[in-house]
Amino acid sequence: MNRDFRFGIGLRSIKSAGRLREKVRRFEGLGFDVVHFPDHIGAPAPFPAMVAAAEAASTIRVGTFVLNAAFYSPALLARDAVDTDLLSDGRLELGLGTGYVRAEFEAAEIPYPSAGERVEHLRHTTTYLKRTAPSIPLLIAGNGDRVLTIAARHADIIGLTGGGLPDVPGHDPMAERVDFVRSAAGDRFGDLELNLAITAVPTDASGIPDLTLTRAYFPGASDEQLLAMPTVLSGTPRDIADTLRGCRDKYGVTYLTVQDYHGDYFAQVISALR
Repeated sequence: MNRDFRFGIGLRSIKSAGRLREKVRRFEGLGFDVVHFPDHIGAPAPFPAMVAAAEAASTIRVGTFVLNAAFYSPALLARDAVDTDLLSDGRLELGLGTGYVRAEFEAAEIPYPSAGERVEHLRHTTTYLKRTAPSIPLLIAGNGDRVLTIAARHADIIGLTGGGLPDVPGHDPMAERVDFVRSAAGDRFGDLELNLAITAVPTDASGIPDLTLTRAYFPGASDEQLLAMPTVLSGTPRDIADTLRGCRDKYGVTYLTVQDYHGDYFAQVISALR
């Protein structure tokens, strides 16, 4: 049986406390289930932002998409997560990733670990959190085998990135990543929720998405290649709703995350799906 859809929306900036409250209430009213905050130098501090967001609205959940696990000691992260969950009345969903922007480590005056060290720290952090704060749902986002193995074995929610561009005609990178998670998860797979981070959504009646964010990850790709990716949505709200139903049937993805500037248009998609 298919899961019901859930919808997250990312907030990239905070202009004022009042503006944050206004945005969170509006997105809750538009049907979004979770408001997400990133973890980058120059972006909002995620833990106080999540507490403020939870205080602004009564039902919307709060989460990180995603914390740079390498910035945190597991014990201090667990402390902040447990109290944020308490202050949000149990509405925290904690998203974790390895961290990847060297310049942000330098700005934070934290040594930049190797890829292997960052993956190992993510594994250690994840197992620590599952042991000390087991009631807090964990999302782990990534695309590589090592990160998805950790996610499949320990997380509650798997954050997929679409799997990249096809290597050859007929190749489906997204299906390959889902199959990898299924194999790594074993008997756990049926309990996992699959999330997809959407990078492009139309914002007006043209139905044409802005591909700028997607192209930042795939600078050499053509528009045709980008438009074919599962992380890119195009067409009318009903077209997109049909696309997402197909994505659920094909991949098992039921949790979609968009950015705040996609919110008004995507709210029409939510209405078509509920």
